Amino acid sequence: MLLPASLLGTGTALPSRVVTTAEVAAAAYPDMPAADLIQRTGIRERRWAVDGETHASLAIEAVRKALDAAGMAASDLERIVLTYCTGGDMHLPATANAVGDGLGLHGTCDLFDVNNACTGFLTALDMAARCVATGMGPVAVVATEVYSRHLHPAERRSYAVFGDGAAAAIVGPAMPGTGAGMVSSFLRNDGVRRGSVSLAHAGLTGEQEWVKFGVSNKALSGEATDALVDAVHQALGRAGLTIDDMDWVLPHQPNGRMLEIVVDRLGVPADKLVPVVDWVGSIGSASVPVSLDVLMRSGRVRPGHRVLLAAVGSGIGYGAVVWQVGA
Repeated sequence: MLLPASLLGTGTALPSRVVTTAEVAAAAYPDMPAADLIQRTGIRERRWAVDGETHASLAIEAVRKALDAAGMAASDLERIVLTYCTGGDMHLPATANAVGDGLGLHGTCDLFDVNNACTGFLTALDMAARCVATGMGPVAVVATEVYSRHLHPAERRSYAVFGDGAAAAIVGPAMPGTGAGMVSSFLRNDGVRRGSVSLAHAGLTGEQEWVKFGVSNKALSGEATDALVDAVHQALGRAGLTIDDMDWVLPHQPNGRMLEIVVDRLGVPADKLVPVVDWVGSIGSASVPVSLDVLMRSGRVRPGHRVLLAAVGSGIGYGAVVWQVGA
């Protein structure tokens, strides 16, 4: 059953510092030509935060852009759901409080954080659709990542791919007859495989922690691709649709090679994709919403278009959402 909800606006915020793969290669892979690392990862550049750029500041900018696109004021929001992989700015209170404060929302809006690794945006989007469909006012969903504070050249694989950034979507009530809403969703987690990519809690280990890969590239790519493809088939099956019924397909983009594998296994034509990994890197929960924002601002989306969003992340968390754009 279609859950009536509209995507009212989207927005992206990227840090000011551009870091090329040549710079990354010099630090982590000094014996490898930058061109080889680009070919291996499919990433030419990414953004890393500088002093003063935080989860909250990036999220505030992304939400403001989404509100502008929706023609709304921050005071119109009834809830903000902030999601991330990289721990937010504080453990207590929720970083979403700083986002609300920065938007001038004082006692008028519900604010909280959600962490479901790279699948977090889909988790929050599913929640927002259900909130709106049951009578809640507009909900802002914003994913924000600052991986660069948790990267070290000694952990070469993570250092080579991760970037920082944020993206937001405003979900609001759908007018009757517009056909807008969440057609289906499928979200799952398998904690047995939670060690594939990890960032340990420094308060528990007593050490500075870095993002680490716990399995080989081949094993990680295999399990992640299998999970994402399964989620897509499950979500499509629940909707009674096929991949050919989708007008746009926006998969999680941890690197260029995995994007190619997913696209090949799903049989998605290139003109239904919105590649972003080559210029933003692997940005965790913000990967899917950045591609969604690029799509929504492209002028190519039409009423009735169906958009498939799919993600997989550490946990292992995986899921897919089918969304229909309304008139």
